[in-house]
Amino acid sequence: MSARKMRMVVDTIRGKRVEDALNILKFTNREAAIWVEKVLLSAIANWENKSGSLSAEDYNLIVSRALVDDGMILKRFRPAPHGRAHRIRKRTNHITLAVSNKLAISSDLAPALDEEE
Repeated sequence: MSARKMRMVVDTIRGKRVEDALNILKFTNREAAIWVEKVLLSAIANWENKSGSLSAEDYNLIVSRALVDDGMILKRFRPAPHGRAHRIRKRTNHITLAVSNKLAISSDLAPALDEEE
């Protein structure tokens, strides 16, 4: 799937709470929503694994970072009339999702605010 189509879905969940983002993805009528939902569930599981015994439901996790970049393009040819060939470009993308709790984000900003004063 092209990165442009995937960005349309990812833009809707950026900065939202994880529960809200999962609901948005569940009811979005695009193929990209299925793939983004899998990546988001994986990011939540990775957060729980890194944090030890903490559960994601106890913390207000938000989608802190969400971006989609172009991947490699598979180039194929399809036969066309009069012995010609038309190029088919099968596009791919890279999805980056990061989840964090609000406490971690506010504590990261606190030292930056102190330096500005």
